[in-house]
Amino acid sequence: MKLKAKVAGTIRMAVVPLLFGTLCVIGIMYSGQPVVYILNTIIERLGRNCFLVLALIIPITAGIGLNFSIVLGAMAAQIAFIFVTDWKIGGLGGIALVAVLSTPLAVFFGYLVGRLFNRARGREMVTGMITGYFANGIYQLIFLFGAGTVFAIHSADMLLTRGQNADGTPRLMGLRNMVDLTRIQYALDGLIPGTFIQGLMIPVFPFILIALACVFIVYFRKTKLGQEMKAMGHDLHIAEISGIPVNRNRIIAMIISTVMAAWGQVIFLQNIGTVNTYNSHEQVGMFSIAALLVAGASISKASIWNALLGTLLFHVLFYTSPLAAKTILGNAQLGEFFRVFIAYGVIAVALALHAWQKKKR
Repeated sequence: MKLKAKVAGTIRMAVVPLLFGTLCVIGIMYSGQPVVYILNTIIERLGRNCFLVLALIIPITAGIGLNFSIVLGAMAAQIAFIFVTDWKIGGLGGIALVAVLSTPLAVFFGYLVGRLFNRARGREMVTGMITGYFANGIYQLIFLFGAGTVFAIHSADMLLTRGQNADGTPRLMGLRNMVDLTRIQYALDGLIPGTFIQGLMIPVFPFILIALACVFIVYFRKTKLGQEMKAMGHDLHIAEISGIPVNRNRIIAMIISTVMAAWGQVIFLQNIGTVNTYNSHEQVGMFSIAALLVAGASISKASIWNALLGTLLFHVLFYTSPLAAKTILGNAQLGEFFRVFIAYGVIAVALALHAWQKKKR
C-alpha cells in the first residue's frame, strides 16, 4: 500500500510537467522555426530568467508560500539602473555599482515586507500581490512626477518635457517610458565570452551566477537557520512552540528573496539593454511563479530542479505558442492569449490544489 501511494504521489507530481512538456513539443513542431534557432533563444532566456525564479525558493522553504512581492526587488534594481545611467557610468563598473546600490534597497524592502507578512500570517500570497501593486503605485508616482525635481535626474534625454518654464526653457519632469542601457548592456554576459556547442551559443557567466545561486540555496538549507526554516515550512505552529524565532526567520527569508530578485533583475536588464521604466517589473512575480509551478512545485514545496525545469518549459511554451498558433490557426494573437492564460492558469490551479490538499489533510 505504501509503494502504491508513493507511485500515485509521484505520478500526481509529474502530471503538470508532463502536460507542459507535451505542449512544448507541439509548439516546437508547429512553430515553423529551426530547432537550433529555438534552442538558442531559449538558452538566452534561461540565462536571464533563472535567477529570478530561484529567488522564490527560500520563502517557500520557510512556509511563507509564493512570494509575489519579489517585484519590490525588481524595483530596487531598476532604481539603481536609472541613477547609474544618469551618472553615465558604463561597463563592468556600472553594473557593479548597480548591484551595490540595489542591494541595500532590496534589504530594506525585504525587511518591510517581512514585517508585514508577520502581521498577515496565512495570507502572505494575497498580501504580497497587493503590496506589489501598492509599491508599484508609489514607484510610478515618484518617477513620473519627481524624477526631474526630487531626485534631480540630470540627463535631459531621460526626462519627459512638460511645457515651458517662465524663461522659455523646457520644463523637464518625470522619466521617459524607456531608459537606454547601452553603456551597461552585456556587461555581465561579456565578462566571460560565450561558447558555441553544436551551433548553440552558451552564455557562460550568467550560468555561472545561476550555478552559484543553486549552491547557495543548497548550502543555506543545511545551515542551522535553513533547518529552522524547513521546520517552519513543515509546521509553523510546532516550530514556534519549539523555540524557533519564527518572526525573525521569516523576515530573513524575505530579505534573501528580495535581494536575489534584485540581482536577478540586474542580470535580466543588462541582457535586454533597456528598462521599460513603468512596466519592466510588473510581471516579474507572476511569470517567475508560473515558471516555478509549471515543473510541479507547490505552495509548500519547491526545489532547484523545479526552478530550472520550470523556467525551461515555461519559456519554450511562451516563445513558441504565438508562432504555433499562427501556423495552426492563422492568428498569432491567439497564441498571445494562450501564454497569458498559461501564466495565470498555472497559478490558479496550484492555489486550488493547495486548498484541496489542505482540506483533505
